[in-house]
Amino acid sequence: MPLVWVSALRFSFLIDQEINPYVDQWEAEGKFPAHKIFKILGNAGFLGVNKPVEYGGLGLDFSFSVAVAEELGNIRCGGIPMAIGVQTDMTTPALARFGSDELKREFLLPSISGDKVACLGVSEVGAGSDVSSIKTKAVRKGDEYVINGGKMWTTSGTQADWMCLLANTSDGPPHKNKSLICLPMNLPGVHIARKIDKLGMWSSDTAEVFFDDVHVPCKNVIGQEGMGFTYQMLQFQEERLWAVANILTTMDNVIQETIQYTRQRKIFKQPVLHHQAVHFRLAELQTEVELLRSLLYRATALYIKGNDVTKLASMAKLKGGRLAREVGDSCLQYWGGMGYTSDVLVSRFYRDSRLMSIGAGADEVMLGIICKYMDTLPGKSCNER
Repeated sequence: MPLVWVSALRFSFLIDQEINPYVDQWEAEGKFPAHKIFKILGNAGFLGVNKPVEYGGLGLDFSFSVAVAEELGNIRCGGIPMAIGVQTDMTTPALARFGSDELKREFLLPSISGDKVACLGVSEVGAGSDVSSIKTKAVRKGDEYVINGGKMWTTSGTQADWMCLLANTSDGPPHKNKSLICLPMNLPGVHIARKIDKLGMWSSDTAEVFFDDVHVPCKNVIGQEGMGFTYQMLQFQEERLWAVANILTTMDNVIQETIQYTRQRKIFKQPVLHHQAVHFRLAELQTEVELLRSLLYRATALYIKGNDVTKLASMAKLKGGRLAREVGDSCLQYWGGMGYTSDVLVSRFYRDSRLMSIGAGADEVMLGIICKYMDTLPGKSCNER
């Protein structure tokens, strides 16, 4: 049996044994034990499949990270896969690519092994999709930065050991005055203001974090000072492709479970599935899922060859969010009253998947990026970037 198949079977086993039996409990508690789960996944080699071997990764290309994201879609909620994705493909790509050896050994290596939980500090109360508008400042004083400000919607924020923080390190142009900084979460002045209650993703803790004169060594900057915005935009490409890969599998599962339910659930003396409106709609949805999968695979293939896939990644993210809403809404309808309970996957997916069109760049931002690359946005084009 090929090694890839063995790894896939092992991953599936871990999900079935270590995660899915406890999902309902963690959803009710509003948090899953990130350190425990990440250590299990780290020991199995699944937190750094495309990261350098010298820091504990497997040294494979990004397509293997996409494969992991697809398999994580078999987890019976959206919050836990999202938190794992933050660890593997949202907080660490820039560190792995541009960070110093010292930073990689302090932050990347233990994140890959599962010994440290990472979170991403980009969004703020007044700056979500508009990353250039962040207000958090890191002012250089000697060989340290003094950080003041706050971050919002921080996945794993109440459990994280360190944050990949985007902050303004100068007063220059907004696209050239930001830096990514590795910030230990146990430093004096780091305050977890609150755990945020959300519409969905209940098992993933989400925090609002404040920084009050937090001192961080200047050596904790990832790559060059002032390049943080650019590095973060590069991280976003992997994040968006990862998110699409993950939600594809869940959409497959929701459609299949809906088929199974409507086949045995009868209305007007025949199975719900036998009504043409139902099986035709499910066929349409499955077709859309397969088309999105093809777009994802094409973008991934181009990305690992070094091509700029910003347009394709934005298209995939846009379509993924919109299709998830269609799948959730249509399938929930066919479950009838059961779909309105918290007892079935479709209702959880309906709640969780709504984030796809908001997080990591809202639909409207994706449309703006696509228009830039199509040279249809008034006054802006990709040639001006």
